Amino acid sequence: MAEIIYTKPYLKKSEKFLKKHPKIVRQYTKTFKLLEINPYHPSLRLHKLENKQPETYSVSINITYRITIDFIIEDDKIIPISIGTHKEVY
Repeated sequence: MAEIIYTKPYLKKSEKFLKKHPKIVRQYTKTFKLLEINPYHPSLRLHKLENKQPETYSVSINITYRITIDFIIEDDKIIPISIGTHKEVY
């Protein structure tokens, strides 16, 4: 099981984002539960981002919204970085 480490800057971004998009709170919560249980689950569409830091990946909340994460595979640690539309987080 992976450990998710929430930073203050990410929590601030996610709070602002979820206030703006209250309809996806349930999907957002489900995404993080699934990340903890199985970060490689196909519905998350986990993929490494090109031209970013070495451990920067993206997961999907739904078709429109993404979360970028630092995914340190060896330690099973996940650190959310940003949240937004595909265009905003890439």
